[in-house]
Amino acid sequence: MEPFQSPSDEEIGAAYDESKEAVIALFHRTVGQLAARVQALEDRVSKNSRNSGKPPSSDGLSKPAPKSLRKRHEKKTGGQPGHEGNTLKAVGHPDQIRVHSVKQCHHCQASLEQIEVSAIEKRQVFDLPKPRIEVVEHQAEIKRCPNCGAENRASFPEGITQPVQYGPEIKALAVYLNQYQMIPLERVSETFADVFEHPLAEGTIFDAGQAVAQQVAPVNEAVKKRLTEQDAVVHFDETGTHINGKLHWFHSTSTALLTYYACHTKRGHEATDEIGILPKLHGRAMHDGWKSYFYYTTVLHGLCNAHHLRELTFLIERYPQDWEQSLMDLLLEIKKSVDQVCGKQPQLLKEQLTDFEQRYDRLIEQGLQANPLPDLDDKLPKKRGRTAKSPPRNLLERLRDHKDAVLAFMYDFKVPFDNNQAERDLRMMKVKMKVSGGFRSNDGAEAFCAVRAYLSTARKNGQRMLDVLRLALAGKPYYPPFVTQLG
Repeated sequence: MEPFQSPSDEEIGAAYDESKEAVIALFHRTVGQLAARVQALEDRVSKNSRNSGKPPSSDGLSKPAPKSLRKRHEKKTGGQPGHEGNTLKAVGHPDQIRVHSVKQCHHCQASLEQIEVSAIEKRQVFDLPKPRIEVVEHQAEIKRCPNCGAENRASFPEGITQPVQYGPEIKALAVYLNQYQMIPLERVSETFADVFEHPLAEGTIFDAGQAVAQQVAPVNEAVKKRLTEQDAVVHFDETGTHINGKLHWFHSTSTALLTYYACHTKRGHEATDEIGILPKLHGRAMHDGWKSYFYYTTVLHGLCNAHHLRELTFLIERYPQDWEQSLMDLLLEIKKSVDQVCGKQPQLLKEQLTDFEQRYDRLIEQGLQANPLPDLDDKLPKKRGRTAKSPPRNLLERLRDHKDAVLAFMYDFKVPFDNNQAERDLRMMKVKMKVSGGFRSNDGAEAFCAVRAYLSTARKNGQRMLDVLRLALAGKPYYPPFVTQLG
């Protein structure tokens, strides 16, 4: 926002000398500029995670009262009928059985050691044995042949390459705690000291993460190729981070079963060009409307309507007009209609599509008429750049110009109503920032992206995290069954 400049004494004097009307016009221009600045500042303060694209973490301690756009249901809280509970149940074959004998009568003190047991009451305790690190020494024999004198050495098992080294279980657990559970290096070392009485050096933890990142690189490349060439709808989003104190951006590309992350110094199309998915994308790009995505004009787009609902909520609060609630209700009505027939018929009936399109167009036109373009005052100094438009006008033009992307979910049932998939996949990146505040080096950030993408994909496909980390450290990383291995 440019600094405000009040009229100079010369301008005020010139208006006074000219006429009463000139003074009034100068007054209204000045007050109008101040009112616009106050409006913009109040709009900025009024935005939160409920009525804009701001994340919930930005709300601080003054979080807005929850106000979900979802309709309330009549279900009671808690588990629903038919839900399988997770109650702790006794097992048929416990690992240990400890018998507690009755040696004497509690009443008369008579000895009962030779009396036959009439019944047993059982109670089972689920617990962990005290964890400890096991050290295995491998000894390779050396023998000299009595016939030719040649020295013969036994081979060590695969992976045993150093005189002293950590095994794959310790490395897998260290990477799990650091990269999946987001525990910083120092606290992972502290955890090993507290749990196993063996502190792990931070460099060892970092090197283990680098080793996993190197092993899973082919998996991530295969996932990238699949997202680019085969999936019908692909979700995109980005969020800022800090590497060595400088602003960088995490870029997320995902579906319900696949995740790919990349880190770049830029947020816009320079980054997505270099990442290489969007320029060659065969499917539809689902995103939040960030302008750099529309740089790719040959790609089909889908816009997140959850963002539109939040923006409409903001307009209802700050710029109340008749069309806003009606447009919000229409989007939700279309979503409900799609949900009701999805899986039963390939698309909505032609009459429904026509009706929804016409109502959408009418509401957009009604909004545009209520929010005309600002009149330019020839007496005001020219400003560089585009003329500022009101928030309602900005949203309306976007909804008009990208109508097909806004209503893509109505025409194609494979397209979701929102871009929540991408936001869920970026959430853990924000958690990492909250815990650690950023990264010390590019290598650390890139390794984190590689490992997190691999683990996210594995989790989406029902795998256990420690299992797939063990596979990666063994040089046999997990591939989803529908992803073709490259090379």
